[in-house]
Amino acid sequence: MPLPSAKKSADRTAKRVMQFFESELKVMELIWENDGGTAAAISEAGKKKFNWDIHTTYTMITKVIKKGYAERVNPKFHVHALISKDQACKIEGDNLMNRLYGGSRKALFSALLGDEKLTKKEIAELREVIEKR
Repeated sequence: MPLPSAKKSADRTAKRVMQFFESELKVMELIWENDGGTAAAISEAGKKKFNWDIHTTYTMITKVIKKGYAERVNPKFHVHALISKDQACKIEGDNLMNRLYGGSRKALFSALLGDEKLTKKEIAELREVIEKR
């Protein structure tokens, strides 16, 4: 069965709610760091970074491929990310905001700040980020 193109997979992935499990994020980190690398190279990186054995890494690679976060390109089982780290961070942030704060950015932002005292510089930087929106 031929693999779907990266564009088709990315389009299909974007249309459904995405949720990452911790191990999926870890293997995606390895894929982002080794994009275009072989599964063997990614597996070696998993062994060094997370003390995973080859089977664990290959299992996780297979899972993220099935979910449409990455794709397998032959020969030699090269793995390419279909979503960027920034996209994954946005997805996870939105999921957290929706699950815990009813979709309220204000509530999430307030919770993240908590009772923390911010410097004038940090306040100015946050204001700049907000004003750019």
